[in-house]
Amino acid sequence: MFKTLAEYSASSWKGSKEYDGLEAVVAAIADGAQQIQAKVRAAVLAHAVGTTGETNVQGEVVQILDTFSSETLVDTLTQSGRVAAIGSEEIEETVIVGESSAHQYLVQMDPLDGSSNIDVAVSVGSILGIWKRQADEKVRDSTLLKKGTEQVAAVYTVYGSCTMMVVATRESVQGFTLDPTDGTFRLTNPNICIPEKTSCYSTNEGNFKGLDSGTQKAVEELRNTYSLRYVGSLVADFHRNLLKGGIFLYPSTKKSPEGKLRLMYEANPLAYIAEQAGGAASSGKERILDIEPKKLHQRTALIIGNKDVVKTTVAVMNNG
Repeated sequence: MFKTLAEYSASSWKGSKEYDGLEAVVAAIADGAQQIQAKVRAAVLAHAVGTTGETNVQGEVVQILDTFSSETLVDTLTQSGRVAAIGSEEIEETVIVGESSAHQYLVQMDPLDGSSNIDVAVSVGSILGIWKRQADEKVRDSTLLKKGTEQVAAVYTVYGSCTMMVVATRESVQGFTLDPTDGTFRLTNPNICIPEKTSCYSTNEGNFKGLDSGTQKAVEELRNTYSLRYVGSLVADFHRNLLKGGIFLYPSTKKSPEGKLRLMYEANPLAYIAEQAGGAASSGKERILDIEPKKLHQRTALIIGNKDVVKTTVAVMNNG
């Protein structure tokens, strides 16, 4: 029988000063993920597909399930007793939970990536980065503006043909699959490493004309070398490339010169996971994890995946 998430957490983090209390945070994410996956699977029948009629701080139309997922994860993380503050793509300001010595962690998240694809049965997911709060550090919006290198863990879930949860800590990436018979996550993909052999590239070719000449050349070289595999749901594309090898590109365009993805909620957590699995992540100008955040909802371009292919692609983008 596969080891459960709880068993893995106890054996890997118990007694560790670096990860003290992390098992409660990850368990809270797992609890929230189970609630979200149930809602996603029942979305059409429960009339939970569609928009709320509102726009979020990003200026995007809010899906019903975006709100549900954000509220669910805020609730489970709050109940963990270990999270001091939560930043969410769907919430303008930081959710401050507590400042006691037990509240050791800061979480930033995209609660439901790809939610607009649910009505056509495309895989979606949740993305979360986890930082350590410094002792006696006061909690405010600026507290969450920490570089990606300071993350101590990152998690993403995929709600698709199965529900999978990938947990990364320093030099460790572990994949857990939800067992529907007993509601536990079980370790099915231990010690994940991005394969050295890259088979595909993932990008929205429809944006090609809006790219600068160097990026166009980089995409052309990828096109001539690899197969295109593009879902259009970031977490789904990243998950496939993590397990099978590949590179994902969401570069800056003339329309979005700063890039489109969120540094704190999407790029930093996935970049952390990629690096722990032997991969790399760049904005096209610098390593994602080295970017100094200036605001919570900051955007960035993202080139992520196999280390060698990312390095080559970024070089072509800048010298093409």
